[in-house]
Amino acid sequence: MSDEKLDNEPNPTPETPALPHPPQVPQQQQPRVQLEIDDSKVCALYANFCRVTGTPEELIIDFGLNPQPVGVPTHPIPVTQRIITNFYTAKRMLRALELTIQRHEATFGVLETDVQKRVRPGMMGQGR
Repeated sequence: MSDEKLDNEPNPTPETPALPHPPQVPQQQQPRVQLEIDDSKVCALYANFCRVTGTPEELIIDFGLNPQPVGVPTHPIPVTQRIITNFYTAKRMLRALELTIQRHEATFGVLETDVQKRVRPGMMGQGR
C-alpha cells in the first residue's frame, strides 16, 4: 500500500495516536423481540425420514414415515410433507436446531444417530 492518507482518517496527535485499524466498538445485543404466532391451523405430523434436495435458490426438505427404520427398506418410503425455503431461512433453522439439540444433549446425554450402535445385541430378532 502507498503512504497516501485518506481524507476520512484523523491526523495523529499526542491525544489521538495513529491507529492501524479503526477502534472496535462493542456490539450491543439486540433486544429480544416477542413474535405473536397463530398456530391454530397447524397440522402436526410425525416423520422419521427426511431427504434434502434443492436448487441454487431454494432448499427442499421432504419428510416421511419409514415403516422399516432399521436396514434397507423393502418398500418405497412415502413422503407426506415438503418444506421449500430459501437458504437464509434454512441457515437460521439450522442454528435453532443446533441450539435445541445442544440443550437436549446437555440434559439427557449425547444422541447416537447410528442405529446399529444403539441396538442391543440379541434384541433384533425379538418381538415386542
